[in-house]
Amino acid sequence: MVDLVAFGIAASVVGSLVVLHFIKGTGWQSSPDISQDILERRAATVPETSFPEPMNRSIGGGGGAVAIGAGDGADGESGELEEAEPEEQSPADMPEDEVEYFEIEFAKEGTTIEMASNETILDQGEEEGMDLPYACRQGQCVSCSAKITDGAAEDNVVHFKQETLAEGEMDQGYTLTCVAYPIADFTIETGEAP
Repeated sequence: MVDLVAFGIAASVVGSLVVLHFIKGTGWQSSPDISQDILERRAATVPETSFPEPMNRSIGGGGGAVAIGAGDGADGESGELEEAEPEEQSPADMPEDEVEYFEIEFAKEGTTIEMASNETILDQGEEEGMDLPYACRQGQCVSCSAKITDGAAEDNVVHFKQETLAEGEMDQGYTLTCVAYPIADFTIETGEAP
Protein backbone atom coordinates (compact mmCIF):
# COMPACT_ATOMS: atom_id res chain seq x y z
CA MET A 1 0.00 0.00 0.00
CA VAL A 2 0.92 3.59 -0.21
CA ASP A 3 2.54 5.16 2.79
CA LEU A 4 0.74 8.48 3.16
CA VAL A 5 3.46 10.01 5.33
CA ALA A 6 6.18 9.22 2.77
CA PHE A 7 3.98 10.50 -0.04
CA GLY A 8 3.35 13.76 1.85
CA ILE A 9 7.06 14.26 2.56
CA ALA A 10 7.95 13.62 -1.10
CA ALA A 11 5.27 16.04 -2.32
CA SER A 12 6.55 18.71 0.12
CA VAL A 13 10.17 18.27 -1.02
CA VAL A 14 9.19 18.45 -4.73
CA GLY A 15 7.01 21.52 -4.08
CA SER A 16 9.83 23.23 -2.20
CA LEU A 17 12.27 22.54 -5.05
CA VAL A 18 9.82 23.94 -7.60
CA VAL A 19 9.31 27.12 -5.53
CA LEU A 20 13.09 27.55 -5.06
CA HIS A 21 13.68 27.06 -8.78
CA PHE A 22 11.18 29.77 -9.76
CA ILE A 23 12.48 32.17 -7.12
CA LYS A 24 16.11 31.72 -8.17
CA GLY A 25 15.49 31.48 -11.92
CA THR A 26 17.94 30.10 -14.46
CA GLY A 27 19.67 33.33 -15.40
CA TRP A 28 19.09 32.56 -19.10
CA GLN A 29 17.87 35.42 -21.27
CA SER A 30 16.84 35.24 -24.89
CA SER A 31 18.79 37.14 -27.50
CA PRO A 32 17.17 40.38 -28.72
CA ASP A 33 14.79 40.20 -31.69
CA ILE A 34 16.59 41.65 -34.71
CA SER A 35 14.01 40.73 -37.35
CA GLN A 36 12.55 44.27 -37.58
CA ASP A 37 16.05 45.79 -37.97
CA ILE A 38 16.84 43.34 -40.76
CA LEU A 39 13.54 44.09 -42.53
CA GLU A 40 14.14 47.84 -42.31
CA ARG A 41 17.70 47.56 -43.65
CA ARG A 42 16.48 45.32 -46.50
CA ALA A 43 13.61 47.66 -47.33
CA ALA A 44 15.97 50.64 -47.52
CA THR A 45 17.94 48.92 -50.31
CA VAL A 46 14.93 48.11 -52.54
CA PRO A 47 13.06 50.78 -54.54
CA GLU A 48 9.35 51.36 -54.00
CA THR A 49 6.96 49.68 -56.46
CA SER A 50 3.59 50.80 -57.70
CA PHE A 51 1.90 47.62 -56.43
CA PRO A 52 -1.36 48.35 -54.58
CA GLU A 53 -0.50 47.00 -51.13
CA PRO A 54 0.70 49.81 -48.88
CA MET A 55 4.45 49.92 -48.22
CA ASN A 56 5.09 46.99 -50.57
CA ARG A 57 8.66 46.65 -51.78
CA SER A 58 9.87 44.18 -54.35
CA ILE A 59 13.19 43.19 -55.88
CA GLY A 60 13.54 44.99 -59.18
CA GLY A 61 10.29 46.85 -58.54
CA GLY A 62 9.19 49.87 -60.52
CA GLY A 63 11.15 52.51 -58.67
CA GLY A 64 12.36 55.75 -60.24
CA ALA A 65 15.77 54.37 -61.23
CA VAL A 66 16.84 51.29 -63.17
CA ALA A 67 20.16 49.48 -62.67
CA ILE A 68 22.44 49.08 -65.66
CA GLY A 69 24.28 45.79 -66.05
CA ALA A 70 28.08 45.56 -66.09
CA GLY A 71 29.52 47.40 -69.05
CA ASP A 72 26.08 48.52 -70.28
CA GLY A 73 26.48 52.18 -69.32
CA ALA A 74 27.21 54.83 -71.93
CA ASP A 75 30.37 55.83 -70.11
CA GLY A 76 31.42 52.20 -69.55
CA GLU A 77 30.98 52.31 -65.79
CA SER A 78 29.04 49.47 -64.28
CA GLY A 79 26.42 49.61 -61.56
CA GLU A 80 25.32 53.17 -62.30
CA LEU A 81 21.66 54.15 -62.30
CA GLU A 82 19.80 55.84 -65.10
CA GLU A 83 16.48 57.60 -64.87
CA ALA A 84 13.40 55.58 -65.83
CA GLU A 85 10.99 56.83 -68.45
CA PRO A 86 8.49 59.40 -67.15
CA GLU A 87 5.25 57.87 -65.96
CA GLU A 88 2.12 58.09 -68.07
CA GLN A 89 -0.15 60.90 -66.91
CA SER A 90 -3.50 59.86 -65.48
CA PRO A 91 -6.71 61.28 -66.99
CA ALA A 92 -7.57 62.20 -63.38
CA ASP A 93 -4.81 64.84 -63.56
CA MET A 94 -6.30 66.69 -66.54
CA PRO A 95 -7.01 70.40 -66.04
CA GLU A 96 -10.62 71.26 -65.17
CA ASP A 97 -11.11 73.28 -68.39
CA GLU A 98 -10.32 70.17 -70.50
CA VAL A 99 -12.83 67.87 -68.80
CA GLU A 100 -15.58 66.52 -71.08
CA TYR A 101 -18.88 64.93 -70.04
CA PHE A 102 -20.51 61.84 -71.53
CA GLU A 103 -23.82 59.99 -71.11
CA ILE A 104 -23.16 56.48 -69.82
CA GLU A 105 -26.14 54.09 -69.73
CA PHE A 106 -25.94 51.31 -67.14
CA ALA A 107 -28.07 48.59 -68.76
CA LYS A 108 -28.51 46.29 -65.73
CA GLU A 109 -29.14 49.15 -63.30
CA GLY A 110 -31.57 50.86 -65.69
CA THR A 111 -30.08 54.33 -65.33
CA THR A 112 -28.05 56.81 -67.37
CA ILE A 113 -25.44 59.02 -65.72
CA GLU A 114 -23.50 61.99 -67.06
CA MET A 115 -19.86 61.21 -66.33
CA ALA A 116 -16.75 63.36 -66.44
CA SER A 117 -13.69 62.25 -68.39
CA ASN A 118 -11.37 62.82 -65.41
CA GLU A 119 -12.95 60.28 -63.00
CA THR A 120 -13.25 56.52 -63.31
CA ILE A 121 -16.56 54.88 -64.13
CA LEU A 122 -16.45 53.02 -60.79
CA ASP A 123 -15.91 56.18 -58.71
CA GLN A 124 -18.64 58.13 -60.47
CA GLY A 125 -21.08 55.22 -60.26
CA GLU A 126 -20.49 54.98 -56.52
CA GLU A 127 -20.97 58.75 -56.15
CA GLU A 128 -24.39 58.26 -57.73
CA GLY A 129 -25.25 55.60 -55.11
CA MET A 130 -24.70 52.53 -57.28
CA ASP A 131 -23.32 49.36 -55.67
CA LEU A 132 -20.80 48.35 -58.33
CA PRO A 133 -18.44 45.36 -57.89
CA TYR A 134 -14.73 45.97 -57.27
CA ALA A 135 -11.72 44.63 -55.35
CA CYS A 136 -8.24 46.03 -56.06
CA ARG A 137 -9.11 49.44 -57.63
CA GLN A 138 -5.79 49.18 -59.51
CA GLY A 139 -6.70 47.35 -62.74
CA GLN A 140 -5.04 44.15 -61.60
CA CYS A 141 -8.05 41.86 -61.16
CA VAL A 142 -11.37 41.42 -62.95
CA SER A 143 -13.75 42.04 -60.03
CA CYS A 144 -14.92 45.35 -61.52
CA SER A 145 -15.06 44.14 -65.12
CA ALA A 146 -17.93 45.22 -67.34
CA LYS A 147 -18.83 45.02 -71.02
CA ILE A 148 -19.40 48.02 -73.25
CA THR A 149 -22.10 47.00 -75.72
CA ASP A 150 -21.35 49.80 -78.19
CA GLY A 151 -18.08 48.39 -79.57
CA ALA A 152 -14.47 48.04 -78.50
CA ALA A 153 -13.53 49.33 -75.05
CA GLU A 154 -10.66 51.48 -76.37
CA ASP A 155 -13.14 53.41 -78.59
CA ASN A 156 -15.17 54.42 -75.53
CA VAL A 157 -12.80 54.58 -72.53
CA VAL A 158 -9.16 55.24 -71.67
CA HIS A 159 -7.66 52.62 -69.35
CA PHE A 160 -5.01 54.00 -67.01
CA LYS A 161 -2.53 51.30 -65.91
CA GLN A 162 -4.80 48.38 -66.82
CA GLU A 163 -2.78 45.18 -66.43
CA THR A 164 -5.34 42.40 -66.76
CA LEU A 165 -7.36 42.47 -69.98
CA ALA A 166 -5.87 41.33 -73.28
CA GLU A 167 -6.28 43.35 -76.48
CA GLY A 168 -8.79 40.81 -77.83
CA GLU A 169 -10.94 41.13 -74.71
CA MET A 170 -10.94 44.92 -74.95
CA ASP A 171 -11.83 44.63 -78.65
CA GLN A 172 -14.92 42.67 -77.53
CA GLY A 173 -15.88 45.61 -75.26
CA TYR A 174 -14.63 44.39 -71.90
CA THR A 175 -13.34 47.05 -69.53
CA LEU A 176 -12.23 47.47 -65.91
CA THR A 177 -14.38 50.20 -64.38
CA CYS A 178 -11.83 50.99 -61.65
CA VAL A 179 -9.30 52.32 -64.20
CA ALA A 180 -11.60 53.27 -67.10
CA TYR A 181 -12.17 56.95 -67.94
CA PRO A 182 -15.00 57.67 -70.43
CA ILE A 183 -14.22 59.34 -73.78
CA ALA A 184 -17.59 58.76 -75.52
CA ASP A 185 -21.28 58.06 -74.85
CA PHE A 186 -21.96 54.31 -74.47
CA THR A 187 -24.00 51.56 -72.79
CA ILE A 188 -22.29 49.33 -70.23
CA GLU A 189 -23.26 46.05 -68.55
CA THR A 190 -21.58 45.78 -65.14
CA GLY A 191 -20.50 42.47 -63.60
CA GLU A 192 -19.57 40.97 -67.00
CA ALA A 193 -16.17 39.26 -67.20
CA PRO A 194 -14.43 37.89 -70.28
